[in-house]
Amino acid sequence: MSTKKILIFDDDTTILEIITIIFEENGYQVEISETSHDILEKVSQFQPDVILMDNWIPKIGGVQATQLLKGHEEFRSIPVIYVTANNDIVRLAQEAQADDYVAKPFNLDDLEEKVAKYLQE
Repeated sequence: MSTKKILIFDDDTTILEIITIIFEENGYQVEISETSHDILEKVSQFQPDVILMDNWIPKIGGVQATQLLKGHEEFRSIPVIYVTANNDIVRLAQEAQADDYVAKPFNLDDLEEKVAKYLQE
């Protein structure tokens, strides 16, 4: 079985560090990015199995970055889990065409379960 890959877009370095440690300890390969304007290039290079996308990511933002990805024939099937502290997370996730969402601050167990769900499909 090949190592599952997670690509994380978030501008909060503390969150990136914590999530990276947790998922790497669970055997995943993790790549991180603090900007989202080059999402297609990053996805093409890393070929992730799932993507975690923050709403407030610099340059183009999480909604537009996710829409770019979902509008791309080759990448639209990659699950995107939207992560934000916004109160209107459901609307934002739908607008972005994300597959799922997790509210910040999140419980790490909940995040791990959600990621595992999409990696098993």
